[in-house]
Amino acid sequence: MKRLLLRADDLGYSEAVNYGIAKTVREGLIRSVGLMPTMPAARHGLALLEGMDICLGQHTDICIGRPAADPALIPSLVDETGMFKSSRVYRAAHARGEDFVRLEDALTETEAQYALYLDLVGEKPRYFGGHAVASETFFQALHIVADRHGLKNCPPSFAKSGVSIGGKPACICAMHSMDPDYDPMRCLQEAVAAASETLPNVYICHPGYLDDFILRHSSLTVNRTREVEMLCSPAVRRWLEEQEVQLITYDDV
Repeated sequence: MKRLLLRADDLGYSEAVNYGIAKTVREGLIRSVGLMPTMPAARHGLALLEGMDICLGQHTDICIGRPAADPALIPSLVDETGMFKSSRVYRAAHARGEDFVRLEDALTETEAQYALYLDLVGEKPRYFGGHAVASETFFQALHIVADRHGLKNCPPSFAKSGVSIGGKPACICAMHSMDPDYDPMRCLQEAVAAASETLPNVYICHPGYLDDFILRHSSLTVNRTREVEMLCSPAVRRWLEEQEVQLITYDDV
């Protein structure tokens, strides 16, 4: 039997995204959710999920909004206004073969977000990872902080090999949500067909609805709404059952 972990990233990104994620938990297939603790809508998202049976993790962000640490302490991560450098800046640097993130800055900010997460949630994250940016130094910092605090570290969404969850081997399913012709059901079917029979398979989703904030700050927009529909579809649930796919969370890994 194939084991599939369906994860929703970006809780807290915006109120509209929160509503979409909450629907996929309440009516759909999502049981693992990543919280962005620095975002203004983080508390709103947690309130929507209160009392729901979920595996909540930390989705550490270094490319949207205001940092948890003092900007003066993390100069490589922020612009002249003290806000995080955008994902566009990371992509441009990656294209040049550069990684401008300093490890000490990434460690400082990751620790600050972990402390903020504890304050918001009241308990340790049940898994630990990062909002995808093209920086190996950032992912090194996540690994170090996870080890310090005994957290279940998770690979980035674009990892291809040597993937593990808390040190245990796993597989990351291909993600196509940025494709303009994205068909969530077809992509899920392809992921299940290619999934490992022996290792847990992580399928990363970004369900959500749209508001002005998400339209101004994210390149992933309409495809979020398509994922909400797919994840809440009874037909998709039936199909997974017919394929004898076991749905798991990070607690099961």
